[in-house]
Amino acid sequence: MSDLMRNYEVTFIVDPVLSGEEIKTTAQTYSDMLKNANAEIVHIDEMGLRTLAYPINKRNSGVYYCIEFRVPNGDIIDDLELALRRDERIMRFLSFKLDKFGIKYNEDKRNGLIGKAKRPKSKDKKDDRRGDRRGDRRGDRRDNRDKKPATPAPEAKAAKPAAPAPEAKEVKPATPAPAPAAEAKQEEE
Repeated sequence: MSDLMRNYEVTFIVDPVLSGEEIKTTAQTYSDMLKNANAEIVHIDEMGLRTLAYPINKRNSGVYYCIEFRVPNGDIIDDLELALRRDERIMRFLSFKLDKFGIKYNEDKRNGLIGKAKRPKSKDKKDDRRGDRRGDRRGDRRDNRDKKPATPAPEAKAAKPAAPAPEAKEVKPATPAPAPAAEAKQEEE
């Protein structure tokens, strides 16, 4: 039966001026709407308060929710989008059908295979290769600037006699060779 099911994902932004309880109620409303339409909820991701890329309705942040679900056909999508458009608590929404790659990505993300990997901190600076290489080089240059330039040894200061300049050779101008076509005409005459 799951082979015939279509996977969808809807992400929406709830207005952050609402109370915490109202925000959760808004998300629960759409989750219940999907369950009543015989949709199988795969995962609900409350991403929390995030800064928006640009102001929407004079707000600079919003509470993000993402609901991944399966339905036998896509008829519920029209009703869901209509409800999201009419709801004043929803600032923006996006719904789309997931392909096999999107399904795999979401599964891997839930299992912790995708995301920020935390590396153990090393105490030895030589083993810590996470530093900015450009910054490391910049630091090396600063270290070199603090040091005084090396002075040449006294023997190197002694002036060496200059080597005599090579004499210029006389260059003779090259005489142009007669064109082969002109030679052929002279032979014919």
